[in-house]
Amino acid sequence: MAAERVLIVTGAGRGIGASIARIGAREGFSVCVNYARNRAAAEGVIADIRNTGGHAIAVQADVAQRDEVKRMFETVDRELGSVTALVNNAGITGPLTAIEDITDAPLREVFGTNVDSLFWCCGEAVQRMARKHGGKGGTILNVGSIAARNGGMAGMVAYATSKGAVDSFTLGLAKEAGPEGIRVNCLRPGTTETDIIIPLGGADLAKRVSAATPLGRLGQPDEIAEAAIWLVSDKASFTHGAILDVSGGR
Repeated sequence: MAAERVLIVTGAGRGIGASIARIGAREGFSVCVNYARNRAAAEGVIADIRNTGGHAIAVQADVAQRDEVKRMFETVDRELGSVTALVNNAGITGPLTAIEDITDAPLREVFGTNVDSLFWCCGEAVQRMARKHGGKGGTILNVGSIAARNGGMAGMVAYATSKGAVDSFTLGLAKEAGPEGIRVNCLRPGTTETDIIIPLGGADLAKRVSAATPLGRLGQPDEIAEAAIWLVSDKASFTHGAILDVSGGR
């Protein structure tokens, strides 16, 4: 039997995505935990959800690739039911690189994961959610970054630019999809204590960012996830085209 509330979270094997998947399951969603390579991490999230009585599946797909995204959504259709909430969480920073040293391959990878994936995933979601396609509406949340506002760290121009595109994409899609019963919003986390900060400076980065943050610390994945699940829940039923910073005031 198809579930009434189906949540897809991209990049959900670790960090913020894993927390969104767990909390989404706690709030009653059947969850697709998407991952690109680390199946063991995704299976760990699935185990956590099932151990608390939730329903979840893990689906491997590189969301920068349109055909893999299509396969993921078709798998969810068969195993859970049609998606009602999508969180586009998958994202990469790329290497710290001065602008004059940026090369094609890492630039393409950053934009493929952080921007192209929005088009492929939202395209599939709208096909299922939009009233004009026989859908019942739904919610889409794009996970951006405060780097879109502050430019990020030195050496992260590509990342900050890609996250600026997430803001623009969200605002444009909100105008397009709202009349179809689809709410679209963006969540911009500040620096959060996950594995993603290790290659960017680890403990030293955490110390510097904490000192520059009014709350005096990094965010925790669950703090970001709670805001994400609120935005895709009925409690946020009149929140649309919004960009919410969860950044400790930074």
